[in-house]
Amino acid sequence: MLDTVKSPLALVGRILLALMFVLAGASKLGDISGTAGYIASGGVPFASAVAVAVGLFELIAGLALVVGFQARWAALALAGFTLLASVLFHPFWSLPADQAFVQQLLFMKNVSVAGGLLLVAALGTGSIGFDGRRAGGPLARA
Repeated sequence: MLDTVKSPLALVGRILLALMFVLAGASKLGDISGTAGYIASGGVPFASAVAVAVGLFELIAGLALVVGFQARWAALALAGFTLLASVLFHPFWSLPADQAFVQQLLFMKNVSVAGGLLLVAALGTGSIGFDGRRAGGPLARA
């Protein structure tokens, strides 16, 4: 039974995973100075340039994931980015207990999202999307 809905489920999963990145990227690009301030607080140099680069990356890679264009590469890059950002900006292990709980939840949420992204990288998009079209999915016949 699940075989008949495999590709639609993969599409919905990609959309749900990408939503976090598309919205975050657009938000960062809409407030470069605020984003740069937050990035600088994590000890990252060239915070304004990094803010623009990260905003563009999240937006473009998130949209690539949604439409299934080079989705495996986009998912792999987003997974690596998410894990790195989690270590840099949610270091629950070095915080007082009153701050550690929320940061640990955010860290674990990001690790879980990275796991979902790694599944997309490993298994692909299904037949719905540009990658599916090239592989002979239903869009190839359209």
